[in-house]
Amino acid sequence: MEILSKVSLQIQPGDSFAIVGASGSGKTTLLGLLAGLDTPDTGRIALDGHPLEQLDEEARADLRRRLVGFVFQSFHLLPALTAEENVMLPLELEGSSAARQRAREALDAVGLTPRRRHYPAQLSGGEQQRVAIARAFVHGPRVLFADEPTGNLDQRTGHHICDLLFALNRDHRTTLVLVTHDATLAARCDRRIELEEGHVVSPNASTHA
Repeated sequence: MEILSKVSLQIQPGDSFAIVGASGSGKTTLLGLLAGLDTPDTGRIALDGHPLEQLDEEARADLRRRLVGFVFQSFHLLPALTAEENVMLPLELEGSSAARQRAREALDAVGLTPRRRHYPAQLSGGEQQRVAIARAFVHGPRVLFADEPTGNLDQRTGHHICDLLFALNRDHRTTLVLVTHDATLAARCDRRIELEEGHVVSPNASTHA
């Protein structure tokens, strides 16, 4: 079964880029390919100049660890770790001596300082989403991929998270690549594409004048 076909795009460093389309159009699959979580059957994908299809899983994992933050729609938090420990994890993997302090700062940025010692099962869906976002940006990634980052949040928290993501993009030149159904969120991005049944139907559309 062919999920994506003839998709061609280039995302520049510092871009904010939205991938939109109906459910089942291939948005999440494309995001996973761009982040090196999956490999294409044919074609070429380069991340920071590295051809992902030529790397084995270990090399792709190392590249993700150094360059990428990823916010999964289903959170992927480790149930045996507290919110703080989940956020510390990518820092510990890179040997940071300030992992706990940086994790606390990231949790404070998403408004979860009072919940930092809670386990995922003790957190609401929206709180788990915010932990996942804190974990994704805590190590200062070059590229932040996010699959429906506001999908489980109330409107007020969603606005706060959007502001945080775009502040990262603006202040740190973090490239931001989003999958979203939220038209308001997509409209804040510099560029966007729309997928329909695995094909691009509105390529490289700019949302800014």
